[in-house]
Amino acid sequence: MPGAWTHLTVSALLLAGPPAPSEPPASPEIRYTYLANGHRAGAATVRELSGRERVSTFEFNDRGRGPQLTTREVVDAQGVPVQVEIRGHDYWKTAVEETFRQAEGRASWSNAAEKGEKILTGPAFYLGLNFTPFEDESLARALLRAPGGRIDLLPAGEMRILEAGSLQVAAGGRTQTVHLYSLSGASFEPSWVWLDDDRRLFAAPGDGSVLVREGWEATAPDLTRELEARSAAQRRAEAVRLVRRPGGPWAIRGARLFDPAAGRLLPPSTVIVEGRRITAVGREGEVAIPAGAEVVEAQGKVLLPGLWDLHTHLNGVFGPLNVAAGVTTVRDLGNDVETLAELAREFEAGEAVGPRVLRAGILDGPGPYAAPTPVLVDNEKDALAWVDRYADLGYVQVKLYSSLDPQLVPAIVKRAHERGLRVSGHIPNGMTAEQAVRAGFDEIQHVNFLFLNFLPGVDTRTPARFLEVGEHAAELDLASPPVRAFLALLKERGTVIDPTMAIYEDMFTARVGEVSPTFAAVADRMPPQVQRGFRDGGLHPPAGKAARYAESFQKALSLVKALRDAGITVVAGTDFLPGFTLHRELELYVQAGIPAAEVLSLATLGAARVMHREGDLGSIEPGKLADLILIDGDPVARISDVRRVTLTVKDGLIYDPAAVYAAVGVKPAS
Repeated sequence: MPGAWTHLTVSALLLAGPPAPSEPPASPEIRYTYLANGHRAGAATVRELSGRERVSTFEFNDRGRGPQLTTREVVDAQGVPVQVEIRGHDYWKTAVEETFRQAEGRASWSNAAEKGEKILTGPAFYLGLNFTPFEDESLARALLRAPGGRIDLLPAGEMRILEAGSLQVAAGGRTQTVHLYSLSGASFEPSWVWLDDDRRLFAAPGDGSVLVREGWEATAPDLTRELEARSAAQRRAEAVRLVRRPGGPWAIRGARLFDPAAGRLLPPSTVIVEGRRITAVGREGEVAIPAGAEVVEAQGKVLLPGLWDLHTHLNGVFGPLNVAAGVTTVRDLGNDVETLAELAREFEAGEAVGPRVLRAGILDGPGPYAAPTPVLVDNEKDALAWVDRYADLGYVQVKLYSSLDPQLVPAIVKRAHERGLRVSGHIPNGMTAEQAVRAGFDEIQHVNFLFLNFLPGVDTRTPARFLEVGEHAAELDLASPPVRAFLALLKERGTVIDPTMAIYEDMFTARVGEVSPTFAAVADRMPPQVQRGFRDGGLHPPAGKAARYAESFQKALSLVKALRDAGITVVAGTDFLPGFTLHRELELYVQAGIPAAEVLSLATLGAARVMHREGDLGSIEPGKLADLILIDGDPVARISDVRRVTLTVKDGLIYDPAAVYAAVGVKPAS
């Protein structure tokens, strides 16, 4: 059974491999706590069997998902793995059996997505497809011994290490000094690891999470603040290098402008920008360019308003990924309040590379499937207090989540609307989408919840909300009276739908060992470890069900087209790897049968209208904020050309997408 490996004895684990090296006796087990947004959500252990061999476990729960892995690792004298075995189950509960061997200059590895072999010419560190924080510890220790602090990676790439500083921490009357290291080269941004004086793992930070040594959980906030300060300093340094601030008026000349209101391209034009705003727009030759102004020659290119992603959860690296892709405005649909406030401030001030941010606050209820947020409410008083806090902080929306008590929904909706906030979200368990709409939801996130309206009894808190849709969505007759009545209700109430189709394409159609179709067009541009993740296989449909899951995805595309045909507003959001999946989201809408010009409109002016920002954003007009993207192609004729962004302007600040991509390890679009 998946996960059973974590309960086997150490001696049983060793039966699969050679005897342990003759080294000092086994060390006591070290235990760790996994904290997600301050709450205990998992645990880990490690036991050194000798100076070169150890067994570790790692598990956490994320709304019924999450890995449970046991790793046995043998290293050489330089700390480089020569044998690795990883067993258990992955985030989606799929069985894991991953192995690596290195001997006599030859390395071989096998996992669900890969079977590889390579002749080695020097030290090379294997990164597991199913990695755990202990892998970063081993990697850091090997890098600290390696010449120049770098080492080749298997299957591909290289890693570098940098010591970022030390911190004295205290808990339970004890103190110790821990050391922060960054490990860069495998992904978009460095991974970070805290080691003690013996170079043993003390803590491993994640995105909204931290694994910390048991008994030292109280140090997690200090570790997080220290890392956030260093990350912010890096973002500021990056912005100085990548942001260009014109000293006076400047012009873009010769590009064809996309008019999202009319859904068409205009003849070659000139656009004048001064400061944050567009000051003039007109046909080429009819607009005077101020004396001494810088001119961007854009003949043969298309100029669009900046794109919008209305479903994201920001972190530092998502800023550059959005800007390089031409996404100049995002809506964050649930994040740590303080973290999001600081990121939004940095992006707004140009102190970090990132889009304009509209903030939406999450509300969920406590329980085993609660969202990874500290905002868990089980009574009306607390729920309304959080609505008020979000409003006071300048949020534009609240997002209700799956574990929220449905009895709290009417009061939350009433208070949110009184405070000028929109209401959207998942469908709380025990409600249907129709009931949520009638209760006052302004918007529904994720296409699966529309299908679940017709699959009563599914627990929307659990992964069943994906699996049951994969199994049964293909069966839904979109022309049936119940579906037609539901679409009529959405139209009548003005309910907006945020379908996040790209993430469902990946879940329902990706196959193990093959690049997910969601990323096929961009995979070869990515850092090596990111590329590997694209072959992981999505939801891993049960045996014999792959074709049915693919059919269900096609039915979801048909439902998006039916929404549009019924006059229901659709917005583009990702809830996934930013930038790249926004482009894919737009491609999928065209694949569903919506004209490309209409798709570009809904991702620009349409989004601005939904969020009541059309006075400043969404189109290229005098007086509006200068959010512009220059494309080397014609996305009205070929929607995929939206990937070919050669210039991004956000709030009058100019970015070179190729340079921004290079800063996060991504090759530019060819």
